[in-house]
Amino acid sequence: MRKNLTLGDLGDLLDQPILAVLATKRLDESVLLSPVWYEWCEEGMLIAIAANSIKSKHIVHDPIVSAVVAEQKMPYRSFEISGEARLSSPDDIFEIIRRITLRYFNEEEANAYVESCTSLEMELIRIIPAKIRVWDYSDEMD
Repeated sequence: MRKNLTLGDLGDLLDQPILAVLATKRLDESVLLSPVWYEWCEEGMLIAIAANSIKSKHIVHDPIVSAVVAEQKMPYRSFEISGEARLSSPDDIFEIIRRITLRYFNEEEANAYVESCTSLEMELIRIIPAKIRVWDYSDEMD
């Protein structure tokens, strides 16, 4: 495994339609792992969720979270982000949700998904990284 990598060393990984796995703490301090769609922007991770969801309640109780994104084939490029999660409901939330959804669906499917969300109260999680850990196994492929 190559050491001392940065996100820039991962090539196009941040652009791939790979789910992140978000870790939040329950009230009893156990961990909830949730697969989520995400977007990396402005040096942090954005995740759209339903307002007042269990993830939202966990973050209100303890805003320190982690998320991991891992490629499912060699060289298994991956990163983990740990830091403070901030919840918000910006005016352009449905445009942000559309942008995130376009990473995973074609335009028609993304539009339909966003339309299905407009009747819901949504919010964004922005994870401000305190620590980013990056790895791959490309040196083991030689």
